[in-house]
Amino acid sequence: MGKDVYYITTPIYYPNDVPHIGHAYNAVATDFIARYHRLRGESVFHLTGTDEHGLKLQRAAEAAGMEPQRWVDEMEPRWREVWARLDIANDDYIRTTEPRHRRAVQRLLSAVYDNGRDDIYLWTYEGLYCVSCELYYTEDELVDGKCPIHERPVERVSQENYFFRLSAYADRLLEHYERDPSRVEPETRRNEVLSLVRGGLLDFSISRTNFDWGIPLPWDPKHVCYVWFDALTNYITAAGYGSDEQRFAALWPANIHMIGKDILRQHAIYWPAMLMAAGIEPPTQVWAHGYLTVGGKKMSKTNLTGIHPFELIDHFGVDSYRYYFVREIQFGQDGNFSWESMVDRHNADLANGLGNLASRILAMLGSSFDGMVPEPEAEGVAGDLPALTADVARRYEKHMAELALTQALAAVWEIVGRANGYLVERQPWTLAKDEARRAELAGILYASAETLRILAILIEPIMPGAATRLWEQLGIEEPLEAQRLPGASAWGGLRPGTKTVKGDALFPRLDS
Repeated sequence: MGKDVYYITTPIYYPNDVPHIGHAYNAVATDFIARYHRLRGESVFHLTGTDEHGLKLQRAAEAAGMEPQRWVDEMEPRWREVWARLDIANDDYIRTTEPRHRRAVQRLLSAVYDNGRDDIYLWTYEGLYCVSCELYYTEDELVDGKCPIHERPVERVSQENYFFRLSAYADRLLEHYERDPSRVEPETRRNEVLSLVRGGLLDFSISRTNFDWGIPLPWDPKHVCYVWFDALTNYITAAGYGSDEQRFAALWPANIHMIGKDILRQHAIYWPAMLMAAGIEPPTQVWAHGYLTVGGKKMSKTNLTGIHPFELIDHFGVDSYRYYFVREIQFGQDGNFSWESMVDRHNADLANGLGNLASRILAMLGSSFDGMVPEPEAEGVAGDLPALTADVARRYEKHMAELALTQALAAVWEIVGRANGYLVERQPWTLAKDEARRAELAGILYASAETLRILAILIEPIMPGAATRLWEQLGIEEPLEAQRLPGASAWGGLRPGTKTVKGDALFPRLDS
């Protein structure tokens, strides 16, 4: 695959958690980025999966009267189903109970344990522990005595654990981020990481003895691996660490770990330090997006605000779902979801905007030219559409390179708005009644159909289903998946004589 493989990951999720739209927000954004890079003709490796070890899952299995492996085997398919319904085109799906992962975790542990710096040591520790986070907290980190993330009581735990000497890596982490500040984005999250590192790092436990559902430490099998040391390793497991060194060299380091800001500490402090201790290069970038909120509270089942993606997909459709969350919520910041805003965005941008544009153009081609794309004989009829589409395509690529996803979609919708305005100004339905102006009508409809072609290419990464339907209605023989930016967005790619068809509405209007 070569060193230019674009490797992007989502976090891996507990299989017994109920998927909600906060999880899906991360997955859709990551898929948007991955599909965009494929559209550019790049090799892409997109990873997701499930995190299946730890005390939380063992307790859930015991409550259900089942062995942990059987429990996770029954729970895990719900995540594959969600990703399939969301059109997530991941290249690999990892489960941390797979043999390949066990081998990689034990190899990483051994590499750190044997590095000659005593980075792993045995110690008895007592502290306040959140089972849901699988993290220890200090008293001042709690909120009203509860976990600041899950708002649940913590447990006081005392046990003999192996610890990782995180405190020894503060200077290396600071140097790592000062050398390339873009390693953590956006800037607010980078500042948070730097503040934590400069404030002093505490060593963290990498093993447990109070449960056995996990991967045994290779030098002391009485201890099972702490879930974060286990879970984070998935990113190098899938890349081939411990199983395929040629593949690992081709894929690693990951270009982006796309995460929620609640697991920033683990991904931007624990993880690079662990890799440094094992002599492995850290990921190129950790990108932490904000929370989805409902009524100002983070979306979660704990807060009783978890909305399953299917509730929205069944009503709005998957393309509207994927578009809404990236377009409505400024990517990287917290954003509030409401049903009303989703209806408004669907109707304004999709039904009345792109959908209406496609419907009018294809209907006019059908009634005036038997569905055939006409030859654009008249000069200057296209107006500012060629220049606008070229400018938007350029800005779209710039925004996507910067992961300014919301701005990228806003730029594309400048074309939608202008193309609808162009039809109102040119009024092809009036020209269709005047045979003497047929050449002008042909030019207008060619320009309009060519604009649809460019739009189909630019929306494919975020709305693959709608883009494919539009492409088919335009009757273009070359498959949409064969198009490549930047060349495919150049004006004039639609061949005259192409047979179009006015199909069903791309986005039916919703009344509620």
